[in-house]
Amino acid sequence: MKQWTVTFLDAPGMSRIRSDRARRNAHIAFVRNRPELQIGGPLAMVPMQDFPGAIWTVQADCRADVERLILSDPYYVASLRRYTVSAWGDAAVGQAAL
Repeated sequence: MKQWTVTFLDAPGMSRIRSDRARRNAHIAFVRNRPELQIGGPLAMVPMQDFPGAIWTVQADCRADVERLILSDPYYVASLRRYTVSAWGDAAVGQAAL
């Protein structure tokens, strides 16, 4: 499997999506039920500010698998969230990438 980093850049309207409790709960359940999503969290340039985006680390065989994961996230809204996907290593499950 390959390690991937996904960096999200959010438009200002994304704060409305994040403040929707039902959508937030759906996003949290989504993240918790995806073992291939190894690390995820919001980006904040200054503590206590609105988040300009997020970052994920994903284990997947190919970029298409990563993009399917992104597009199925309840927080993904194409008009409000852009993303970049970068491959950074190959690793067996449970091992550090080299």
